Amino acid sequence: MRPGGVPCLVHASSVGAYSPGPSDGRPVDESWSTHGWPGAAYTREKAYLERYLDGFELAHPDLRVVRMRPAFLFKEGAASEQRRIFAGPLLPWRAVRPGVLPVVPSVKGLRFQALHTDDAAQAYRAAVVRQVRGPFNLAADPVLDTDVIARLLKARAVPVPAGAVRTALAAAWRLRLVPAAPGLFDAVLRLPLLDSSRAREELDWTPSWTSEEAIGEFLVGLGRGAGLRTPPPAAAAPAEV
Repeated sequence: MRPGGVPCLVHASSVGAYSPGPSDGRPVDESWSTHGWPGAAYTREKAYLERYLDGFELAHPDLRVVRMRPAFLFKEGAASEQRRIFAGPLLPWRAVRPGVLPVVPSVKGLRFQALHTDDAAQAYRAAVVRQVRGPFNLAADPVLDTDVIARLLKARAVPVPAGAVRTALAAAWRLRLVPAAPGLFDAVLRLPLLDSSRAREELDWTPSWTSEEAIGEFLVGLGRGAGLRTPPPAAAAPAEV
């Protein structure tokens, strides 16, 4: 139910909401299908929320509904959290420093976009204060791949088939060595590249950080074990007898 007096709903969606990208690799705009990749829980959830918002918009035509679909978001302070969520203990943070890792797997077909969280925040602010509706893709240039990661870490990129990487991830996941299921890797391989023209034109938005700068800051954070200070969970109230 819509809360009384709320003029705008800005939903944090993701590139993960999109169906697999076109075979020619061209960037897609906001009209691309949002049915996600069925093999990953994260992408299924994002697609489900897009369908929920479809119905919500029909029920509340007077409410501005904005859907933000950013590429992967990075900053130094999120490094330790993202390591815990996706890599787990198999990725020692002290090793993720330029010149320490000798090689980085180069996975054919793995291309992705990145965005600094500060730039994402500016787009969200603009979506609130401007009279806009609908979805907005958010991504910075250039498009990244594992060869870029290897260069930033001063490591050698070693070609590895995607199938071999998936097999290793699946085995590690079954052994509970990594927290992310192999279906998430499948989804990443199929994500489309984003055309952010609408955000640049209607939100007057331009990223201040390049994608290389954003991922570079994140890698620095990984090497330092950087994280954000958060308050401890509130103590549970004693149960009444």
